Amino acid sequence: MTDTNTQGTATQGTASPDTAAHKGRIQTELKDLGRRLGGLRDACGYEPEAFARLLGISADTLASYEATGYDIPISVLMHAARLCEVDMAVLLTGASTHLDTYQVVRVGEGRIVDRFPGYHFEDLAYNYNGKVMQPLLVTLDPSDEPAELVTHGGQEFNYVVAGKVVLVFTDKEIELDVGDSVYFNPQLPHGQRCGSSHSAVFVTMITD
Repeated sequence: MTDTNTQGTATQGTASPDTAAHKGRIQTELKDLGRRLGGLRDACGYEPEAFARLLGISADTLASYEATGYDIPISVLMHAARLCEVDMAVLLTGASTHLDTYQVVRVGEGRIVDRFPGYHFEDLAYNYNGKVMQPLLVTLDPSDEPAELVTHGGQEFNYVVAGKVVLVFTDKEIELDVGDSVYFNPQLPHGQRCGSSHSAVFVTMITD
């Protein structure tokens, strides 16, 4: 998420109060996410080594995720939720889902989860129980960092609503402008990055 300073330009080298508070909130939310991941693993009776093996990551990586909550791929959160037979919203928010008829999410009312600076998403069905697909509104800030490639099961759909999104595979990059969409096999290593000078926003639907 892009940091903004509503009080004017901050003195060089000094973070504005708004920026510092925002970063502090992100760190707190990330640590909470890590604690929930560790708590869920423990409640389901998995030792760290066994859980990491099932998630396809190293025990050290899992320990880092649980300690900091930083940079946890969506695929890992979805897989962990499936292994423990809970909705991913339990991991993202700590609240149980309960709706099984419909859930209307008004504009700006998605459950926001900041995973790390420059990337955040809104869960657009955070209160619906027993989802077979996960709808997310994803915002990518401009960055020179390469896209992190991940893999997960199911299928994935992306639809761009602002800016330019670059869908990256191991050997190919696909530029997507506003109104463009792509449906693909997420078992292929893939990632997304912002391809415009301002934040890019896309809707993604991920199935188990």
